[in-house]
Amino acid sequence: MNTAATDDGFVVFDHVQKSYDGETLVVKDLNLSIGKGEFLTMLGPSGSGKTTCLMMLAGFETATHGEIRLAGKNINDMPPHKRGIGMVFQNYALFPHMTVGENLAFPLEVRGMGKSEREAKVMRALDMVQMGKFANRRPAQLSGGQQQRIALARALVFDPELVLMDEPLGALDKQLREHMQFEIKHLHETLGITVVYVTHDQGEALTMSDRVAVFNDGRIQQLAPPDELYERPQNSFVAQFIGENNKLPGTVETLDGDSCTVRLATGELIDATPVNVRSVGQETLVSIRPERVEFKADMMPPGAHMVDAEVLEVIYMGDIFRTRMRVAGTEDFVMKSRNTLGQTKLRPSEKIKIGWHPQDARALEPM
Repeated sequence: MNTAATDDGFVVFDHVQKSYDGETLVVKDLNLSIGKGEFLTMLGPSGSGKTTCLMMLAGFETATHGEIRLAGKNINDMPPHKRGIGMVFQNYALFPHMTVGENLAFPLEVRGMGKSEREAKVMRALDMVQMGKFANRRPAQLSGGQQQRIALARALVFDPELVLMDEPLGALDKQLREHMQFEIKHLHETLGITVVYVTHDQGEALTMSDRVAVFNDGRIQQLAPPDELYERPQNSFVAQFIGENNKLPGTVETLDGDSCTVRLATGELIDATPVNVRSVGQETLVSIRPERVEFKADMMPPGAHMVDAEVLEVIYMGDIFRTRMRVAGTEDFVMKSRNTLGQTKLRPSEKIKIGWHPQDARALEPM
């Protein structure tokens, strides 16, 4: 999938390609427009091209073909220090021999700013990330989370209109990472800056972004707001990469506009929404989110489709029960049910009926 590049984007990739050896393209004909003030995340597995795109935008890599524009200006040949872009890396990239204050003052000195103005901007940036008391510390005297706050403050200290973040929370523990996600999003909203964020963590992307560009094999597979990406994946890769997904193989039996019926391997017929399915007889994978599956009769949605299931494993996860079942010959079908008062405890080998709304089943192309 390619999205048309438009001239009114604040950041524009226009038919951009990148090859390191002159033969293999790691980025393939990328067209992408990012609006001013938008928080856009480039999400994808290792080697999908997302970090290369960020490095080209930063100026650390050069596009092999195409044009990158910032605020309407071609920046292909502009050196990184003249682009006015803030950068935050996973490894913080702080100068160990400088204090926190000196680290933040450095990009302002490079820009020729006077001492009193530098000091005011440094303290304002430190206060933004709740680190005002740490100006005289050295990076080695700070925790990982504190160092990341300083790296964030340094990226913001010269008031850039665009900030690039490359896996900035990857080195933090889960609880701190989640806390920092909300802090970064809050800063984005408060300052109105444009953020381009790179991660392989889907939860991070869904939590923080206005839009997410899902990369695979050097191309954008889907570009959409988080809820649309999760609820309406456009192909099997996106469906499997974003969140957990059940997939039932089958064959398209009937096809009529926005609905189709699929015959599963066991012969059962189920209804689904066709996505990338174009003809009767075509093989398909029916995708159903685990949290949309129900086994209690009183909780079934109207018009629910019912199938037989055998419980194979029940895992207690605190807030939810994760139940793995055998369904239509598939042994890795998962149901997630909330841990509520009076919750029915399922047991391995138990035979049950499960159901979901037909709209929650999407017939996708086989992977």
